[in-house]
Amino acid sequence: MDALSLSLSHGPNGYKITLRDIDMYGLSNFTITKLKLREAAGKPFEGKVYLPRMSMNSLYTSSGVLLVIPASGNGTFHADLADTMVTVKGLFSEKIKDGQKYYHLDKVDLTELNIKSAKMSVAKAYNNNRILLEATNLFLKENGQEVLKVMMPQLKVKISNQIKKVVNHVLENVSANEFFTT
Repeated sequence: MDALSLSLSHGPNGYKITLRDIDMYGLSNFTITKLKLREAAGKPFEGKVYLPRMSMNSLYTSSGVLLVIPASGNGTFHADLADTMVTVKGLFSEKIKDGQKYYHLDKVDLTELNIKSAKMSVAKAYNNNRILLEATNLFLKENGQEVLKVMMPQLKVKISNQIKKVVNHVLENVSANEFFTT
């Protein structure tokens, strides 16, 4: 996944974070809880997807003031995100392979992303200054949902791209006849 850039506070000393080299785990473990799908290609679909657990590991760079303490530095970032409900909308197309009809997910948009539990932490940061590490982790613990709100627009795009990859991998191997068989 590409980088995410966040501004958690504003002003000349506002706290800014850039997450890069992001690895997401758990997106392939999902349950489709609702699906409105038309059998004709090019028609929109809508679905609800439940993700029990996702995790994110990345490198990060930060600058600015956090809790009145200058907190510029870099290190590793980890997040455990649990009980996530996603509403997706999009379009699919059809293709013929070996005489069978298969679907391909062409476009997917996350219209809703609700993450009930978020546990975030940083490590190997601020030259391992224990006070800054503890202050940052306390901030993330106490304000995890607020940090998620700031991340949400970029996170929706990143997660929708990952969902598209996973779904297309499944659709490549399941024909339309198998897909609609009850």
